[in-house]
Amino acid sequence: MTTEAGNESFACVRLATKEDVPHILKLIQQLAEFERLIDQCKATEEALSSTLFSAPPFQGPTAFLLEVSHKNFPTPKTLDESFEQTVKNVNFEIPVNDPERVSFVSALGNDRTVVGFVLFFRNYSTFLAKPGFYIEDLFVREPYRRRGLGSILLKAVAGQAAKMGFGRVEWCVLDWNVNAVKFYEDMGAQVLQDWRICRLTGEALDAFAT
Repeated sequence: MTTEAGNESFACVRLATKEDVPHILKLIQQLAEFERLIDQCKATEEALSSTLFSAPPFQGPTAFLLEVSHKNFPTPKTLDESFEQTVKNVNFEIPVNDPERVSFVSALGNDRTVVGFVLFFRNYSTFLAKPGFYIEDLFVREPYRRRGLGSILLKAVAGQAAKMGFGRVEWCVLDWNVNAVKFYEDMGAQVLQDWRICRLTGEALDAFAT
């Protein structure tokens, strides 16, 4: 997708399906490269297909895809009664040059380009006595950053949490990603300085479990 300055387009947040797995994997791999963690990325299309869609949306892991198009988006087939596709007008004041556009043509039509995703799942707050959402991944492809599209993805998750009566939405941010930290603080999120992530994985998980 290539745009000229001031060109009006449309952005859509929709539920991902198994047909979107090839794009989801490429987005995960690009996120891993951005976070300098590509050596830890072991995901495959087969693994994503078998684990990401094993439960209904919002009951297990759920992914929203963000797509842009020069055309408005039609009303989609309903995948979940509790979720409504989000469509926003976007005006790209700075031209977009997307050299990977062909690789990210949507499964729903070649006039739609996949530009980002958010993957999240339920957690629970004992202090609030309410469920919430934990965002595992939030990513917008490089040509489309700093255009307000990440905010559209976050608002979609926050809106769904509020609609379902959940208590909060949480996620992590790398300490060196100062642009992201400022973005989250400006939107009203608390960046908790006193908490550290603890993780058991791989051989350490197996060893501790035995």
